[in-house]
Amino acid sequence: MTTTLLLARHGQTVWHAENRYAGVSDIALTDTGRAQAEALGRWAAAHPVDAIRTSPLSRAVATADPACRALGLTPRIEPDLRECDFGVVEGRTLAEFEAEDPEWAAAYRADPVAHSFPGAEDPTAAAARGVRALREIAAAHPGGRVLVVAHNTLLRLVLCNLLSIPEREYRRVFPRLRNAAISELRLRPDGSAALLSLNVPCEPDLP
Repeated sequence: MTTTLLLARHGQTVWHAENRYAGVSDIALTDTGRAQAEALGRWAAAHPVDAIRTSPLSRAVATADPACRALGLTPRIEPDLRECDFGVVEGRTLAEFEAEDPEWAAAYRADPVAHSFPGAEDPTAAAARGVRALREIAAAHPGGRVLVVAHNTLLRLVLCNLLSIPEREYRRVFPRLRNAAISELRLRPDGSAALLSLNVPCEPDLP
């Protein structure tokens, strides 16, 4: 049976407000991020799901919490839904890295998979673990609806993989996932996937 996955990026953090790479660093939500999480909770109350799965990073867990409270569900932590490790640019902006190493930054812009940041996780490996996590979730909830709270880069890589888009194109095809917005993905038992919606705000005025 086809499973519907409601993919949501976590709420805003201080680093994301400044366009800094957070990656595996455990950065808390801002007041705006907490408001986005509450909006996601209200959305979940109006669009119930059968289960909630989340990345282990606290910004994702905190974003899922209002939805869990609204529906009386206990979230299940999925380690493979964690964000990519961005190596030397954790806590930094791309502009800061570019000022230090313009050639590497240019290569990254051209192909962020072949030229990921020094010390970073292999994006192809990150995509594989993210896809594995989503397939396991779908198998555990055949025909169900599951809210999945994770991260911007990981989810974009996963979407490319599932939709047969070259992973190196993830920054171009999916410029960004909005904080706490919903992207509806359907996974079929045969392994095929369909993206029904992308970046739909939980509330019209959600920042």
